[in-house]
Amino acid sequence: MRVGPGETPVEKWINLEIDRFVEKLLGSGPSQTDRIQFVAVDGRSGGGKSTLAGQLQRHIAHSTIIHTDDVAWHHSYFDWAELLIEGVLRPVQANRSVDYRPPAWESRGRQGSIAVTKECAVVIIEGVGASRQEIRPWLTASVWVQSDMDEAERRGIARDGGTEAARRFWMDWMVEENAFLLQHQPWVYATAIINGTPQNAYDPEREVVVAQ
Repeated sequence: MRVGPGETPVEKWINLEIDRFVEKLLGSGPSQTDRIQFVAVDGRSGGGKSTLAGQLQRHIAHSTIIHTDDVAWHHSYFDWAELLIEGVLRPVQANRSVDYRPPAWESRGRQGSIAVTKECAVVIIEGVGASRQEIRPWLTASVWVQSDMDEAERRGIARDGGTEAARRFWMDWMVEENAFLLQHQPWVYATAIINGTPQNAYDPEREVVVAQ
């Protein structure tokens, strides 16, 4: 696996049932805390973060996914921490429902909102930088999705249309992403590291591939 700048490749991976993985992140009891829990799913673009976040949501009752890309939409690649904290995390922690429309949503007429109901018990924050320095104090747990850079690039460019323009955007984006991640080093602080581009056989409905 060719990993990104600053990372050390994991030497040994094992298959783990998702329910056991969730227990590792949140604890085994039915209610380890009477406060809402925040779990970050962090990793590089095209590395499998959204897939993992969806897996976790299906196995965590009363959970909601917040995508940092939605918070950052037409605002800034990486200068969005304050929007997430003040618009989502702080009111949710205060047991208030959230129906948040970031400033760019208003100015550009984007429909809908970023919503979290009072029934939500776990907020899954997904995106590049989801466990950045400013967010870490809010987190119950964080996951770093380690991925092969070549496969992530292939996925990302294909996702964006597979055009020459998509390739150029990817290259420009990665310059900024690599510098940002190298500054924050979320893999160092992660509760667990997951393989986002596994080569071994596993059941994606029931298992994750985790660093041993």
